[in-house]
Amino acid sequence: MKKLLLFIKNKGNSRALQSTLLSIIIFALLTPKVLYAQKIQEIPPDSIKYQGSIYQKVTSKPKYPKVVGYLSFILPLETYSVGKFTPNFSNHTTSIGFPIGVNVLYSDQFGFSYEITPTVKASGGSSKMSNLLFDPGTMFRFDHGFTIISRLAFETSGRYGFTPVFNQVYARTKDVNYFVSLSLPARFGNSEPSSLGLNLQIGFTFN
Repeated sequence: MKKLLLFIKNKGNSRALQSTLLSIIIFALLTPKVLYAQKIQEIPPDSIKYQGSIYQKVTSKPKYPKVVGYLSFILPLETYSVGKFTPNFSNHTTSIGFPIGVNVLYSDQFGFSYEITPTVKASGGSSKMSNLLFDPGTMFRFDHGFTIISRLAFETSGRYGFTPVFNQVYARTKDVNYFVSLSLPARFGNSEPSSLGLNLQIGFTFN
């Protein structure tokens, strides 16, 4: 009788042990899935995931001040003076300038530009360098490559004045940025009537 009770008791212990082991096995199988589900999370677009960890992407910011040079050409389209408009290509006379400059950029919003423009004038079958312009100015930079430049103007012809410039970058590459500008040169002095012009400038800056 004692042997039977001991067998039943041992058998009961074996079932309890089996139940315990089965519970441990089931828990071990489910735990990784639960932990993995808890680790799933959305990664922000400005982040990267590496070896299970999330890191912020490093984006390089331009260092200021930054100096860039540029080359361009400029065409006077129209000039208004003494109550009348005079186009650039009238009376078999043509003028074209070649602005060369350096921009010192102090931030994403502000900079200063130093520009020198030699002008070549062709008329009557001959051509010559007719003028040299120095026109420094402040740069007010906006989003999407748009810049307004307020320039002073000093010409070797004796004229002086100011020139507001509206500049737009229309193409970017690794080495250069291409831009187009419209300017409104206002000129005075040298015993000549005041004038207001419209110029088209096209060029590129070095990155």
